[in-house]
Amino acid sequence: MPSDNSRPPERDRSVGDLFGSVIGQISTLFRKEVQLARAELGEKLGDAAGAVTPIAAGGGLLLGALILLLFALVSLLVSFGIATGWSQLIVGLVAALLGYGLIRSGLSHLKASNLVPNRTATQLSRDAQVAKEQVQ
Repeated sequence: MPSDNSRPPERDRSVGDLFGSVIGQISTLFRKEVQLARAELGEKLGDAAGAVTPIAAGGGLLLGALILLLFALVSLLVSFGIATGWSQLIVGLVAALLGYGLIRSGLSHLKASNLVPNRTATQLSRDAQVAKEQVQ
């Protein structure tokens, strides 16, 4: 097996050379981990982007259905003897309050932490621990 003549054998290397080699390897490891984090984040964003079209189409159809149902509810209130204006106001206020509650609930569940590349963060933490052990 041919040896690499540019570097001395491990037993002949100084502590400084070994330390420099460890630092270089740790630097390479962290660069690779950052590349992995970027790839994982890109994958997650790609999955989210692919879901946008069907969600938007479904949302559009549901919005149309909701408008028709709200008109039907107004008609029902009018049939009970409530004036048209008051029926529209009542239905509009109830729909607005429900919509506000749903938006607040959705925003409370929407967190940046859901987009964090967890596997990569865990691996970086492990790598940092190994690097600390190697340097000590």
